[in-house]
Formats: sequence, C-alpha cells, structure tokens
Amino acid sequence: MGRTRKHNEDTFLVADLETGTPLDFTYGYHELTTDPHGLLFLVADGMGGAASGELASSMAGTIVLEALRQTWTSADPSPAAFAEALRDATVLANARIHQHARDNPAHRGMGTTATIAGLLGDHLFLVQVGDSRAYMVRDGAVQQLTKDQSLMQRLVEAGELTVEEAEVSERRNIILQALGPEAHVTIDLTHQQLRRGDTLILCSDGLSGLVRAPEIARTSNEEQDVRSICQRLIDRANQLGGPDNITVIAARFDGDALRASGDGDSFGYNTFPLAGTLNDEPRAPTPPAREARSTLKGDQTPMLGTPFPSRAIIEDEFEHARTATDHARLGAPEPVIEERRRAAQPVFMLLGVIALVAVLWFLFELFG
Repeated sequence: MGRTRKHNEDTFLVADLETGTPLDFTYGYHELTTDPHGLLFLVADGMGGAASGELASSMAGTIVLEALRQTWTSADPSPAAFAEALRDATVLANARIHQHARDNPAHRGMGTTATIAGLLGDHLFLVQVGDSRAYMVRDGAVQQLTKDQSLMQRLVEAGELTVEEAEVSERRNIILQALGPEAHVTIDLTHQQLRRGDTLILCSDGLSGLVRAPEIARTSNEEQDVRSICQRLIDRANQLGGPDNITVIAARFDGDALRASGDGDSFGYNTFPLAGTLNDEPRAPTPPAREARSTLKGDQTPMLGTPFPSRAIIEDEFEHARTATDHARLGAPEPVIEERRRAAQPVFMLLGVIALVAVLWFLFELFG
C-alpha cells in the first residue's frame, strides 16, 4: 500500500510453470532451479475504481497462469512455442476481462496493465500492455526492457517532448492500451538473453513514477537479498509521497549454466517478431476503436485516476499536436472564393452598363 489510496489495485504473481503453481512469498524469498517449462513473473496495476481495478488485475494473473497451465505445461518446450503461449494467454485475459465488464455493468470500464516475464532456459520473454515496467540490472548498469504504452512515450518518440518533460507532464498517466477496456489488444513482445548475476525488476508505476532507474540499479547493487531490494524500493517510493500503491518483483539469476557478461553484450528493449503482436511484420490490423471509454487509470495522480481514452481519440490528439505548428489560413478556401468571383461577374457588368448610361445621359442634358 502507498500513503494515499484506500484500496490496493495491484497484483503480482510468480509461478513455477512446470507444475503451474504460484509461489507464496509470505515468509521470505524463494531460491529455485528452473525446470524445462520455466518460470512466470507478472505485475498488474488495475484501473476502473477500487473494486473493478482489484478484480481486473487479479483476473489477469489468474487467467494468464491458468491458460499457460492448460496449454504450455503440456507442450514440448521451445522458445517459439513459449512466445506464442504467452501471447495467447494475454489475449485471452483481455477477452475475459472485457466480457466480464460487459456482463456486469457495475464493473464497466474495468482494466489493468500487465507486465509479464516468462523465463525459459537462459532467455526471458516479456509481454507488455500499459505502463508497468521491467528493468534489467547488469554489472551496475540498468536498462528498461519494456516500453510504456502511453501518450507520453509516443510524444517522446515523435520528438515532441524530452524524457525529462514527459516524466513531469500532467498527462503522464494516459495510457494507450490495457487489458479489458477494448475488445482487442495487441501486445508488445520483447526478449532478453540472461547473463550470470543479472537482476530483473518488475514494478507497477507506483514505483517507476517516483524512483528513477539509476536509483533502482544502485539499490539492486547494494543489496544481496532480493527481498531487501523490494523492501527498500517500496520504502523509498513511500518516502517520496507514495501517492499510488507500489508493487515490486526482484529476481536474481545465477549458476554455471549462464554465461558471464562481457564487454560486447547489449541489453535493453529487444523486439521479438511474432504474428499478432506490435512487432509483427507485416503488422496484423487492429480494429479501430471509435467510441470513447471512461475507464479510470489507477495511477499516482489524481487520487481517483485519469480517463482512459479510446485509441481513435488518442490518435486524433496526437495528430493535432503534430500539426499544431502549421500556418493558419484565414477566410474561405480558394475554390470557394473563385466560385464566388465567377458568380459576381454578371452583377459587376450590369453595374458598369448602368454607370455608362448615366454618364451619357448627364452629358446629353448638359450640352444638348
């Protein structure tokens, strides 16, 4: 819990995918040897009011794990099949949450972010929907493995804002995708090969909105115990005001099966092309959303969240911002002006004839 909200809309989940069993962290951390089907890590931040937000994030964790239990644990483990199973489980969670909201008007507009990391062998696959985050700390350095699906991220990529401006913007809570508000969702799928000593940090924006990446890395480097990493980061977010709830998962990877990191290693946001994802080539078409939604985002400001607009509205606003510097044209368009000019020509000719007759009549009266 943070220092402001009365309800915690966050959910986290860590599960052994060999058995499909979630792990209990009530009494400490777990030291695991990975099985052939790997591990699952999930952080979800609900939106849509207290009861709806809590339900949406909880449903996301439950449905994703259940889908993987039914399909992935019975399949032959391979990286491609794992990526597809993660994609399908997330899409299913979106459909189920959306349908629940349609069937229950009290939960209309419910939704949740989801940052999901699946570990298979020495490889991480990451599914991103919304603005929760995954970081990797390696050799004292830190990189964000996911990309926020937010209006601010879109404007930063377009060169309209700097990262520093986006971090303090009043619109930083507007996200472009979530599980539940729309019937269709297109996930962002990335991947990362692990090295010995890597630390994975998954968190809701109750942490990332207050504690910057360098401080996350410093905390990870100073603490050997992963539970202490989580506790220090949560304490720090609350020291900075704790306006939102804070969820953190820390996982440190070790063992002889992992290669030591080297100077040539790179890590960060690495896309994984897969049909039905944002990195699909060619990208699968997504049905446009034409209706505005009034879902609430469980974010740090304001206390009751911010509106979650439809994709069409976001695109319209973005296009307006991009073309805001165009010169304004005053008056009617040129074709309209030309049409009016042609219509007025007979009137001007008639007035000219009348003026000429008047002049001739005046001269006749004067000299006649």
